[in-house]
Amino acid sequence: MKETTRSVREKTPRLLFGDSLSILVFVTLAALLLNDKTRTAYVNLNSSHPYILGFLKVGILATFGEILSLRISKGKYSMPVGVIYRFIIWGFLGVVFVAVFELFSSGTRTLLEKQLLPYANNARTFFQALYTSVLMNLIFAPTFMAFHRITDAYIDLGNGNLKKIFTTKFDDVLNAIDWRFFVKFVLGKTIPFFWIPAHTVTFLLPPNYRVLVAALLSVFLGILLSFKKRSVKIAEVK
Repeated sequence: MKETTRSVREKTPRLLFGDSLSILVFVTLAALLLNDKTRTAYVNLNSSHPYILGFLKVGILATFGEILSLRISKGKYSMPVGVIYRFIIWGFLGVVFVAVFELFSSGTRTLLEKQLLPYANNARTFFQALYTSVLMNLIFAPTFMAFHRITDAYIDLGNGNLKKIFTTKFDDVLNAIDWRFFVKFVLGKTIPFFWIPAHTVTFLLPPNYRVLVAALLSVFLGILLSFKKRSVKIAEVK
């Protein structure tokens, strides 16, 4: 038991050179957004090519988040199985997010204008953000999350090999997913306690920043869950 406990502690993530680079990435991103010229360039580019920027923002940041999660769980940097396919799927979802964010934002605004949702006149902006977040996370999020669970299972079962991925049976994919955990924790806890509050703040921001912030939030949640999983494993060993 002591040896097992020691081995778990030895795998506790230590500061690596890659960690400094990871921190530098976020610091650089923040600096670019705070600088007037680069921020203006980003806004103009995002307005002109929203789907391309959506693909790149979510694809890069969410994949980077998966790499960070593996670093926390394994104590070292490694690439996820089928990282290219994961990037493509995240990028595709980024394109979907661009349309879905606008769909729910505009739809909620219309509901408020037609007085189909209650709100306080002096806090309409907040209520619009809250309702948008609630509706999007209750209607769209479960479908998106289930889709992503399925694509991840295909990649994992196919071991990142494209031929094996396409020959993997759908029944095997469904059996490989822990649907109980998905419903009880992913849907039952992360949506009401993290995503709805977080996306309420997101929809208070200007439209050009919403998909970017949503991608950063997914990275943040992934890191938090990785630390939680590590603490649970260590507690079980003890």
